[in-house]
Amino acid sequence: MSKKLLFLTGTRADFGKIEPLALAAKSAGHTINFFVTGMHMLEKYGATKHEVHRLEGVEVHEFINQRIGDPQDLILSKTILGFSDWVYEHKPDLVIVHGDRIEALAASLVCATNYIRCAHIEGGEVSGTIDEIYRHCNSKLSTYHFVSSETAMARVLALGEDPRFVYNIGSPELDFHSKGSSVSLDKVRERYEIPFSEYGIVTFHPVTSETDTIGAQARSLFTILSETGKNFVVISPNNDPGSEDIFAEIARLDVNHFRHLPSMRFAYFSELMKNAKAIVGNSSAGVREAPFLGVPSLNVGTRQDNRSQAATITDASAFDANTIRHFLNTIWGQKFPSDQSFGNGNAAAAFVRVLDDDEFWSAPLQKKFND
Repeated sequence: MSKKLLFLTGTRADFGKIEPLALAAKSAGHTINFFVTGMHMLEKYGATKHEVHRLEGVEVHEFINQRIGDPQDLILSKTILGFSDWVYEHKPDLVIVHGDRIEALAASLVCATNYIRCAHIEGGEVSGTIDEIYRHCNSKLSTYHFVSSETAMARVLALGEDPRFVYNIGSPELDFHSKGSSVSLDKVRERYEIPFSEYGIVTFHPVTSETDTIGAQARSLFTILSETGKNFVVISPNNDPGSEDIFAEIARLDVNHFRHLPSMRFAYFSELMKNAKAIVGNSSAGVREAPFLGVPSLNVGTRQDNRSQAATITDASAFDANTIRHFLNTIWGQKFPSDQSFGNGNAAAAFVRVLDDDEFWSAPLQKKFND
């Protein structure tokens, strides 16, 4: 039975996770819409809305929900207004949100207050910022839960969610990484003008509870990286409070050793990751994709606290020069066996099987706490 599915995406990161699910659902005969907002709409962050428009056979609605510098609560309220108007007019059968961003929280709130079925992707995970609170709120507001591990499932169940509607499908972005990226590394380097044949990837995001020190953290990290003489591709941070302090440190980097990019097309980023000598920073890519690909990662700071214990990960404070140098001198370039704690690259197929189950669509819209 064909359904109208609406996927909300606010960042390049969440789009990489929900794209495989949307394409699989489209192939299964469902009508796919995207509500595109957040960082996607900002030129400073690469105007990544174009990535969504490249998908064939889907409808895309754009909504600008912020200006640079808007506080999180204002972004939340703007997104609620825009998303509420859209779902009132278009009446989707199911809304799919991902993770812990403010746009996902806005959508799940709208769905809950209007009794619209909502599925939350990758609930039940932990991190060291307010994002974790948003993530757990999304779980409580949503009807369905597509988690990426048994540990995450246990946390969602601990929140009192109905076990009949909690599904462990693995992490969806691994579907993409498990296959060929369709581009060569030479093509990636040519398109993004990356002069290095050997490189690490750095993504350092702000931590909203540490805005008073995030600039100093970035300065320390990039100073240590610069001292090594190694080459790095730096991807811009997200737009959370504190990002301007990180951008200020990136602007000081030596262009002979650092190539700064606002964003990358997902296929190209996947190929870049597969060939990287290391992943550095506090992006989830370092604790999820990197272990799956067998690439060593240096997890810096608290943003990904307790997210993964894979053998490929080295944890360090941004001020811990000894640990950072040891990682770059001894672990850089090593290859590890694939860690499949977050799935084996078949999340989209599992997602579609769930949608095809009549019991899925019989879930009550009035939720109850399950003891």
